[in-house]
Amino acid sequence: MLQAADVSFVYGPGQAGLHGVSVDVPGGGLVGILGPNGSGKTTLLRVLGGMLPAASGRVTIDGRDLWRISRRDLARQIAVVPQETRLSFEYSVLEVVLMGRYPHLGAFELESQDDVAIAREALAATGTLALEHRLFPTLSGGEKQRVVIASALAQSAGLMLLDEPTAALDPGYQVEIASLLRRLNAERGVTMAIATHDLNLAAGLCRQLVLLREGRVIASGPTDQVLTRESVRALYDVEADVHYHEAAGHLTVVPLRRIRARD
Repeated sequence: MLQAADVSFVYGPGQAGLHGVSVDVPGGGLVGILGPNGSGKTTLLRVLGGMLPAASGRVTIDGRDLWRISRRDLARQIAVVPQETRLSFEYSVLEVVLMGRYPHLGAFELESQDDVAIAREALAATGTLALEHRLFPTLSGGEKQRVVIASALAQSAGLMLLDEPTAALDPGYQVEIASLLRRLNAERGVTMAIATHDLNLAAGLCRQLVLLREGRVIASGPTDQVLTRESVRALYDVEADVHYHEAAGHLTVVPLRRIRARD
């Protein structure tokens, strides 16, 4: 289990941060982190992943303080999938996925055939094995995202933190990525925390939600209890229709209008 207890983080005067945030990501869980721009979603992921130190409060994984774990050991437990991946060189897809094996290599140690086999297994699991010799920059947005998820999978970490995994993807790729994440969670037991703007992605994928506004948690709990017309209004200043969709098999959210004055 990954836990943040009363965590705060401030970038500087007048800048958004986190204020007394508490979050539980249970083993095997799928937790969605929702909030408007500047609400602190990415900051929270970075604090949970040990990339930013909390100014106060505590983050633990299985009861151990995150900052008492070496960076190498932490990378063996937590994999991070950023919103956008930019590489300095034109690496092949296989080379990108092999980067996920770095926490398992010693100083100056090269990847073994076992590492290559793990990387190819991760590519197969994400449906990108046929792309292994392609250069990463030549891929489509959806292909890139699946390859980055494969790299995180090759890291052999039990916990994955994903920042806007379907941002800027067309509906077909959005469905594909959601299906992939659902399958990795169900079949491989990968625990996930996903920061997203996509209310319907969160409704269909996540079993628990954390709603952030201005760096504070305004609601958290099971998705079917937390995702309501009232919570969408409080989170985004939007009137929305929230109802269970029989064909989709989960709650759906249809924004209706923006509330200009908090009426």
